[in-house]
Amino acid sequence: MDENRLARIRDNMGRRGLAQALIVDPLSIWWLCGYYTEPYERFLALLVPAEGEPVLFANRLFPDASGCGARVVSFSDTDDPVPLVAAETRSDRALGVDKELAARWLVPLMESGAASGFVLASDVVDDARSIKDARERELMRAASATNDAAMAWLVAQVHPGVTERQIADGLLGEYRRLGAEGHSFSPIVSFGDHAADPHHEPDDTPFAPGDMVLFDVGCRQNWYCSDMTRTFFSAEPTEHQRAVYDAVRRANEAAEKIVRPGVTFAQIDLTARRIIEDAGWGPRFNHRLGHQIGLVDHEPGDVSAAHDEPVRPGQCFSIEPGIYLPGDMGVRIEDLVIVTEDGCEVLNSYPKGITVL
Repeated sequence: MDENRLARIRDNMGRRGLAQALIVDPLSIWWLCGYYTEPYERFLALLVPAEGEPVLFANRLFPDASGCGARVVSFSDTDDPVPLVAAETRSDRALGVDKELAARWLVPLMESGAASGFVLASDVVDDARSIKDARERELMRAASATNDAAMAWLVAQVHPGVTERQIADGLLGEYRRLGAEGHSFSPIVSFGDHAADPHHEPDDTPFAPGDMVLFDVGCRQNWYCSDMTRTFFSAEPTEHQRAVYDAVRRANEAAEKIVRPGVTFAQIDLTARRIIEDAGWGPRFNHRLGHQIGLVDHEPGDVSAAHDEPVRPGQCFSIEPGIYLPGDMGVRIEDLVIVTEDGCEVLNSYPKGITVL
């Protein structure tokens, strides 16, 4: 059990007035006590009391959980885990539950009287996970360095006739060659005006000379995720294309420049958005500026006009402005940043200037 992480969760529970919380997200359980298994349809949960020893509920089919730092309550496929949980919770206090708890477990727990009430309390863990410690920051840097190297490989794959799908399918092998375990999300490879779709799925469209190329890719390495987007030209860009690209690049760099403790997520979003609005393409920047990232590619706490909380040292998130002109072109430029004590560290070093392949 990581005592520092446990203390952070308990501090958050105290602020919420919670005496107990039930964590079922397997990655959050791993983050806290170093034990990981994918439960699929079976029950897996970690009960964290405000005081005392946490309790891990694990099926006997799961890997051995001894040594996780929690008391283990084991059960078989023919056992109902609900009474086991109810026997460990305080029925006179509310129980915080995370967003991953399926209704087929939550409703019986409610009906059993396991707690005096049930409160959605994902934030007590999400908030703790959002602040990356020194080791996590190193792992985030390493994953982004791998992603930088993979971007160079992607660029080298572009030639007449190659399809979006062929490049996307080949990326997994390159990630593994570079030391990553796999994708952090399905890669986006967009040729030509396909880049005007922010979440285009690679298809059998072949590359043709003159096409613009957008790559939005990320890997998972040693549990932690990376995410980066770059947009390229395959012919000398027109004045119009240069103007669009320049607006996105300036928005990306201006937003990164103001990131520091105390600045709100909404202010960071607005900084980028105003540049694109002033350039005349405000309605074509049609998504939030970014998202937090760590053990999963999209973690709670987005960089948007709706998020007024100030950023804090250790938080890691994307800065990814874009302009999308259907039938014409699309540009997105994305980096990851980690908030430092007096600014931010940009994790990606792959160039952002106009590049003609």
